[in-house]
Order: sequence, then structure tokens, then C-alpha cells
Amino acid sequence: MFFFTASRPHLSSLDRRRSSRPALSAVVALLLAVTAAGCTPDSRNVNPDAGSHPPEGSSQGAATPSAGDPWRPEAHLTPSKNWMNDPNGLVYEDGTYHAFYQYNPKGNDWGNMSWGHSTSTDLVHWVEEPVAMEATETEEIFSGSIVVDTDNTSGLGSKDQPAMVALYTSAYKDNAPLPKGSQAQSVAYSLDHGHTWKKYQDNPVVDLQPSSQNFRDPKVTWYEPGQYWVMTTVVADDHVVKIYKSKDLLHWDFLSDFSGVGAQGGLWEMPELLEVPVEGTDERRWVMLLSINPGGIAGGSGMQYFTGEFDGVTFRAEGAASPDAPLEDHQWVDYGADFYAATTISGAPGGKPVLFGWMGNWDYAQKMPTTPWRGAMAIPRELTLSGGSGNGNDDGGRPALRSSIAAAPAGVLSSGAASERQLTVANESKPLGEDFSSRSQLLDVELTPDGAAEAGIELRGLKIRYQAQSGTLTVDRSAAGTSNFSDKFSPYHQVSVPLVDGKLKLRILLDTSSVEVFAPGSGTVVTDLFLPDWSNTDTSVFSEGGKTGFTLTGRKLA
Repeated sequence: MFFFTASRPHLSSLDRRRSSRPALSAVVALLLAVTAAGCTPDSRNVNPDAGSHPPEGSSQGAATPSAGDPWRPEAHLTPSKNWMNDPNGLVYEDGTYHAFYQYNPKGNDWGNMSWGHSTSTDLVHWVEEPVAMEATETEEIFSGSIVVDTDNTSGLGSKDQPAMVALYTSAYKDNAPLPKGSQAQSVAYSLDHGHTWKKYQDNPVVDLQPSSQNFRDPKVTWYEPGQYWVMTTVVADDHVVKIYKSKDLLHWDFLSDFSGVGAQGGLWEMPELLEVPVEGTDERRWVMLLSINPGGIAGGSGMQYFTGEFDGVTFRAEGAASPDAPLEDHQWVDYGADFYAATTISGAPGGKPVLFGWMGNWDYAQKMPTTPWRGAMAIPRELTLSGGSGNGNDDGGRPALRSSIAAAPAGVLSSGAASERQLTVANESKPLGEDFSSRSQLLDVELTPDGAAEAGIELRGLKIRYQAQSGTLTVDRSAAGTSNFSDKFSPYHQVSVPLVDGKLKLRILLDTSSVEVFAPGSGTVVTDLFLPDWSNTDTSVFSEGGKTGFTLTGRKLA
């Protein structure tokens, strides 16, 4: 069954007719009362005197975890100080990955939204660059995307000196081109590989009439069959993704709306339309990624997706659940609480989309007790699709999105010396000793239940548990350190994961204050933050109600 809305005629980028608003749920109305825009909590928390720009070329590696900064990650992109949230403008150019992101150059809370900038050659080691685009008295720089305009379709660069072109959301303040509070899409460009930026003189390039306070998050990609650029944006409170096309990145024509399906318990944000390879075939299928806040599968923020077809005008989702369906019937990118607003890296090598997301949840992000920084990105992951043919790797006959650590960071994380262990455990918890004691490590775990009711691994107080009878994988952070900063810091998250040949294989990235649990057999992921005691570096395995065999390979992160 197809779910979509008919395309509507639009005259120009400045004469967009606003779609009618549906009645909002109470939770969305409450959220809108607190937020002026998606991904934008109360700006009254901003401390304008706290923090400053990072020095040019300052290495992220210079700031490492310590007893005084016990929750800073080792292998995840984190600012040296101040607030970070959504990734923006992710782009690969000439051997360098550029990550731009929502950043407050003046404090450790959300506000003064600007684009921070970091660069890397391997997606693990990062260099923090100067702030790329900073908020002004009339405009904040909200989420968006970047493409390298190799063929100079925009005329903003040249074929010898291609421009990086950013499409971003202008959130207008006083004395702006649009009324205060309005959001519209604007262009900026760089001729020096993303280090300095100039705003296009005729901004905004896409607006709605009347202007909206929730029209945002442009993601741009090249549509090869039509030889034009495609941009997805969202009217967050209407639960509508709007799709546009352009030959030059500057003048945009409306194509169609995508709406009417999916979880709608909160605001829709950060849409992306992309092609994903189908495993075991030469086929690629279209996927729509879409963040939602609140209303995610683990509570608060979450990311859903839809598979279907895109004909250059309209995206038609296939088998998508209706808005009133239980959350379990929708398809989710991640089943943990802390993966949101993810988008892919434009131009990433390797042939598979590389997804990069914010490791946070708006339920408690502003209360996380980290200082002088707040916010980190999840490890980049590669995306593929299962065949959707009922082969055990799909989701009720629908193709299922499958995630794994992307090749570049996986190579770095797997390069260290390996510790290996095989053991059988029955009705006990068994410490793994010094070789597996670490604040940060990459673990490959295979467990074989042999009558056990429950088995798993404990990392620094966080338990990853598996119940063979129900096929349920649970990440339990209820006893894993500090949690009293928010009553919405939910204790555990779970997903169904079948055994494959009687075994469960997991790849677990533990990094100081986060865990990302990949289940290769199903392609599912659970990403959670937790705040363990600095002194706790213990790792153990356990089996309850019977025996379980374990095979483990661990690599400590340096």
C-alpha cells in the first residue's frame, strides 16, 4: 500500500502555499510552547559569557578523559568545550571528512545556534576548527547540509575551484528579512574547503507563505536520472516532508509532500531521502530517514525510517505503519535512547551511505552533568537493506535497515592488540580480568545459550542482557552510575534479536560514557549514554538459570 500526499502547484520559492495544520497532540503543543523550533530547547538557559571559540586547529585529542572530566569520550566527536547537538553539512572532500554541527560558541547550554566545524581523515581522530558560521543579531544558523558543487551548477565557484555549498535553515530574529521567529532555507558557500563562508546575497532561497516557525532542516542530494538536485525539508509540527528540486542550488521548485504515515507523537525533523544498497544484490532502494521528538521508540527523541520508491517527484512508502499504530510497528534506525538527527556524509567513499548522528535525547540533554562540554556524536555507521523476502533479516516482509560501524572508524578501532577469551558460565557472574578491564573498548561477543534463562555482559555497571526464550536484547543502565539529574533518564531499552544458528553475536563499542550495541545478525543497534564511576573499569559475563558459552575478543581504545 502506498501512502503519500498529492503534489501541489507552487509558483516560486517565495510563493509557497502553506499546508493546512492538523490538530496537534497535547504533547506537541506543550513542546511548541517551550521550543521556538525543532532541536531547539529553551534559549533562556544560555550563558552568554561562558566559553569562546576553540583555537584554530586545536586537536580534539588534546582533551582526554580524566578524573576531573570522567565522561569525555575517547573515540567520538566531542567539542573541547560548550554545547553541541545535531550534525550538519557532513561532507567528504579530498581525503578529509568535514563535520559541521549545531554549536553554541558562548556556553554549555543550547543557544546562539551556530555551525561548529571539525575535520578528520578516519572519523575517529578529530581536529576542532574555528566556528564556521556564527549566529548574528538577526539570524541563527540551524540545521542543514553541504554538497561539493563539482560541476559549478550554482556558479558560486568554478570547475577548477568548486564551491562547498551549504543549504541551512535561517532562524530569524529582530530586523530580519522575515518576521521574527520565522524559519526559511538559505545558502552559504565556501571556496577554501569549508574554512570561511559567505552567505548568498538573495537569501532566503526557499520560504513558505505565510512564513512558518517550523520549516527547517534542508538535506540536499544529487538525483542522477533527472540531472538535478533534490532537497528534503520538513514542516515539523504538520508532520510533512516537503521535497524540492533545483538545477543550480539557488532556485528551487516544489515537487511533492510526504505525509500521512509513521509515528507522529512529536515533531518531525531532519528528513533525508537516499538510496541504500540491498544486501546480496546489485539493487539499491530508496529510504526516507526522519527524526521525531518526542515519540521515539525508547522515549523522547528517536529516528524512524521508511522504504519505498522515488520517481524524481514523489516518494511512496511501502508497508509503512499508520500514525495510530503501536510504536513497535514502526521501523526505527536505533532502539536506544541516544541516537537522533542523524544524516549521511555527502561524497563518502565506499559505496554505502555513512550515517552520522547526535548521541543525545532532548528528554534530558540539557541536564547531562558534563562540563565544560555537553554533547557528542555517535560512531559513524554504514547502512544497507535486507531483501525483505521473509528470510529472517527483514521486518514483517518489509526491507529492514541494517547498521554496522563504518569501514573507516572500524579499521581504526580494530587496529589495537586483541585479548581473547572462551568460557562457559552457569548461574553466576564471572569477572573477565585485567585484559578486559577498560573505560573504553571494542568488544566482539558471541554467546551460546545452553538452557540459560538470561545471559549477557556487564560493562562498568551497565548490563547487556539477552533472554533466549523471548529473543529480547536489553541494555540496562539502571545501576550504571549517575542518573539522578533527570527523571526521564530511562533505565533500559530493548529490541527483538533472533539467534542465528543458536548463537547471538554482538559488536559493542564502549567509550567512557556511551555504549553502542550492534547485533550483526539483525543489523539492529541500541545506543545509550550512561555515567559510570571513574574508578569502575570492570567487565564480567553472567548466565542465569542455566549455562551459556562465551567467546570474546576485546580491544582497548588508546
